[in-house]
Order: sequence, then C-alpha cells, then structure tokens
Amino acid sequence: MDLGLAGRVAVVCASSRGLGRASADALAAEGARLVIGARGEASLREAEEQLRAGGTEVVGVLGDMAEPGVPESLVAAALTHYGRLDVVVANAGGPPPGGALDLSDAAIGAALEANFLSSVRLVRAALPHLRQGGWGRICCITSYTIIQAAPVLALSNSARSALWAWAKTAAHDLAAEGAGITVNLVCPGPHATERMRSLGAGDDAVMGDPADLGRVVAFLCSEPAGYVNGAALLVDGGATLAL
Repeated sequence: MDLGLAGRVAVVCASSRGLGRASADALAAEGARLVIGARGEASLREAEEQLRAGGTEVVGVLGDMAEPGVPESLVAAALTHYGRLDVVVANAGGPPPGGALDLSDAAIGAALEANFLSSVRLVRAALPHLRQGGWGRICCITSYTIIQAAPVLALSNSARSALWAWAKTAAHDLAAEGAGITVNLVCPGPHATERMRSLGAGDDAVMGDPADLGRVVAFLCSEPAGYVNGAALLVDGGATLAL
C-alpha cells in the first residue's frame, strides 16, 4: 500500500531510540523527510547518522520536550530546512512509576509538562503551517493506560489521560474547520524498549516489537488514514481488558 508519505516532512519527537525512533524509521521507509528530536546529544547524532546512511533526509534538533521552547524549535527546523511541514508525531519519555497518594505537586507538574503540555505546544506551533498546506497528520504516542489505568503508574495515567481528552477535542475542532488535518493517538502496551525494561515489564520475547508500533504510527499519518480522526488506537497485544 502506498501511504502517500514520500516527500512529506515529519517532525518526530523523542526519536533517538524506543518508540519514537521506530516511528521515525517507519516514516523514513515511506520516503518522508524528517526532523528528529532528543535530549541526549550522542544518541541523537547516532540516530541522525543512521537514518542519513539509509538515504533519508534528516535534521536532528537537541532539546528536552518538557522545556517550553523546544516544540517550537522542532517546527522551525522543518521550515528552515524543508520549507514545509506535513506530519507531527508527539512523543516524550514516560514519568517515573509510583502510586497516586504520595505524589508531590512538583512531580505532577513535571509529568504534565512532559506528557501533556509538550504535545499541546508542538501542535500549537505546527498548526499554522499544516493549515497553510491544507493537509496534516498529528499523532501522539501515549499509552494503553489511558484506557485501563496501571496501579503503579499514577503520573502516566493522569498526564496521558489529559492528553487524550485534549486530543479528542482538538480532533473535533479541526474536523469542523475542514482543514484536512487529523489528530489521533497510538496507545502502546509493553514493547521491547529501555523504558519498559526499566519498569520490569518482562523479557523481549513477550513484549511487542517497536518496529510494528512504528508502522501503525506511519499508517495514522498517511493519506489512506484521512478519515481516521479522534481515535486512540491500542497496540498492546490484547493486554487491555477494558471494553
């Protein structure tokens, strides 16, 4: 299937490794030109070099998505280097585990900055340019915990659920505009990433392949997915029991 992404310009956040990197790889395989972001310079430059070696046009931007100016800098890099922007994949590292009753204000604020506000800021910066092009795809990588809360991930449950509520509303607002822009979420369960291993999720053999998740993101960002809007697509191997 031709996803209609060849020549499109995509910003992919937190994409030097893990699910963000898998998403960047999948978009690159479809011929998209990339702006990738990460907060670790060594891993960012390595990802940039590997993507470029595979024939992808790519620009790396160093920065932490939780910092207010970083989302705008990613959009600016796309405009500077490619003169356009078509696809936005919002992503950020997950907050630390913990229960709900002992959370400090500071911990809650940090989780909201990283896993809610960073995506809102990125979309806000990108929208004028997506509207100008008359076409756009926004995909936020969240977690299956927005459907079924995990007992030890109170910060993730809270911040990512806020993002889901916001994205659902934004998808409706953009549909009413008729701007040709969609907003969707992909909600991974345990995948074989450093984050999941650090949470003790299990061995790689029983977790999802990040590359498969990346291909789901690429589809949601594609031409054929133009009527998929406001969806939260579970990619969890059936782990979620909620209806």
